[in-house]
Amino acid sequence: MTYGTGSSGPAPLLVACALGIERLALRGGGPGEAAGPVTVLRTGMGPLAADHAVTRALHDPAMREAAVVATGFCAGLAPGMHPGDLVVADETRDGTGRTECSGVELLAKELARAVPRRVIHTGPLVGSDHVVRGAERAALHAAGALAVDMESAATLRSAVRAGPRPVAAVRVVVDAPEHELVRIGTLRGGISAFRVLRTVLPAFIEWHRSLLLPRR
Repeated sequence: MTYGTGSSGPAPLLVACALGIERLALRGGGPGEAAGPVTVLRTGMGPLAADHAVTRALHDPAMREAAVVATGFCAGLAPGMHPGDLVVADETRDGTGRTECSGVELLAKELARAVPRRVIHTGPLVGSDHVVRGAERAALHAAGALAVDMESAATLRSAVRAGPRPVAAVRVVVDAPEHELVRIGTLRGGISAFRVLRTVLPAFIEWHRSLLLPRR
């Protein structure tokens, strides 16, 4: 899904998600006023799929300077988090290292404007190659992580490996320590997270536009 007027103008924006249900939610968000073309990419599930899909997308000459946002659902790690809360990563981490995110405060501000009355958490987002539950979730939180998902760390690592660019990760909590789900979409928490994900794309676009404004 691409919005915009071609690759000769401002740098494009690539929004990467793993699941069909995530892409469906993002399609409902509306494109808004983009600084450049906006592409929503479904990578498939897991870090390897995300790595391959993002690397392939950024190899396209039209996308080589694209800013990249990893988004979709996540598991919250901190006590008191609820389905529908937003997580804005200040960095992503996994076993291979860390990637620093760009314009974190700006992005959180735009999300607060786009999704009023939703709690926004800012902190480290950790990557895993499997669904995390129970004691493992508690251990990741004890190590400093705020939330966990399977694709964000690989997405941002692949993006910066392909060349310098703004990168960010925003996830919607679909389950949390006191609100674990069996599977996405079966309980109220999944529905709440889906509704929130429908609203975030305009905030990504405004973040992208603002980062491209000339500095005075």
